[in-house]
Amino acid sequence: MGMKRGTTLAAVAVVVALTSTACGGDDAKSADSVKPAGAAAAQDPASDDGYGSSGYGDAGASASEAKPAGQLAITPNDQIGSLLTDSAGRTLYRFDKDTAKPPKSNCDGDCAKTWPVVAAGDVTAAAGMDPSLLGEVVRTDGTKQLTVAGWPMYRFGKDAKAGDTNGQGVGGTWFAAAPDGKKAAKAAAPAPAAAGQSAGALTVAKDPKLGDHIVDGNGMTVYRFKPDTAWPMVSKCEGDCVAKWPVVPPVDQANAKGIIEKNYLVLDRPDGKKQQTVNCWPVYTFTGDKKAGDTNGQGVGGTWYAVAPDGKLITVQ
Repeated sequence: MGMKRGTTLAAVAVVVALTSTACGGDDAKSADSVKPAGAAAAQDPASDDGYGSSGYGDAGASASEAKPAGQLAITPNDQIGSLLTDSAGRTLYRFDKDTAKPPKSNCDGDCAKTWPVVAAGDVTAAAGMDPSLLGEVVRTDGTKQLTVAGWPMYRFGKDAKAGDTNGQGVGGTWFAAAPDGKKAAKAAAPAPAAAGQSAGALTVAKDPKLGDHIVDGNGMTVYRFKPDTAWPMVSKCEGDCVAKWPVVPPVDQANAKGIIEKNYLVLDRPDGKKQQTVNCWPVYTFTGDKKAGDTNGQGVGGTWYAVAPDGKLITVQ
């Protein structure tokens, strides 16, 4: 269907002044990956037929005039959570009366005028999104529609500009799509840290695939970005990248349990943030991890990997 199944990460070089302890030397030039041991707010539903067309008129284009999505993006929304938008910043929606297994659209006629379908083809997965979730379905008129995790994608005719989410909850059947194809939903607050352990702590956890890896005080997996460097100490994740991969704030060495503390420095970023490093490598968490123990960031884009206690990347074959 002509899809480009790559992911992209907006990354701008961030050159940082070092503290008094130098990073690098033989450690920075040594092998930098390890294999783990044993590794191999919605609006009130409208009172209509559930298609969301009542009271909205022919606000959108017909299905035959459907436009592709282009470069997808994951856009945060304070009320709804992370949602999927097209290259123009328009919110993408899914319909409860459709099916994902097998993919099938049940929005035709006037429904498709109010909810213009997103044409298949010419689409690139958003950074941090699994490209394999992108697909297509053949509609009753023979045209092809973009699907995410099997769910047909639509726009809403009453969304006038980028960032609008006027279709959220319409008819109790229309919802903004999350990057995994599910209904967008605001993530629950992270679980509180264990007694005596601050949210800024770093500890070591065990995972069946990753083995020993670093987690923060909430048990969230800590990652490294391959384009970063330890000498000079540089982060190449900024802007939209940092929105998806938040920097780990400075952690007192007393709150680092089981971490190799050599060159355990803080990076002063040009964006004003201070970022913890492990053996001079900048470290991050991932917004795609929703609960302690999640490792959804592992291997994303071939550039993001969990971190071993000595700061090295953990790669899994």
